[in-house]
Amino acid sequence: MNENPNKEKAVQFLKLMSSGMVDEAYDQLVSPTGKHHSPYFAAGFDNLRAGMKENARQFPDKQSTVQHVLGDDDLVAVHSHVILRPGDVGFAIVHLFRFEDGKIVELWDFTQQPMEDSPNTDGLF
Repeated sequence: MNENPNKEKAVQFLKLMSSGMVDEAYDQLVSPTGKHHSPYFAAGFDNLRAGMKENARQFPDKQSTVQHVLGDDDLVAVHSHVILRPGDVGFAIVHLFRFEDGKIVELWDFTQQPMEDSPNTDGLF
């Protein structure tokens, strides 16, 4: 079976980011001409990079566990469980990446908080 190298790169990017190695993640895997779609940061990967560096400073013990990875050519989706502080329940997040020439050129993220009174006993994961 032919593995999609973009899946590996997306997971590598998230692992570097969650371990506080933001500059390394961007330098290795992100196209400087790309764009992100996070509503929490101004447009441009430089703004997202600065925000992620601040997030790493605020949450040095952050943990991110990849649950699923889907890849279709230049598009990759990664479903993860992120815990910002030890003991927190955390949240589910899906990152959708678009690659060109092995670099991330577009990034979306969708976050879902767990509900204490959810009728669904299957949970987020």
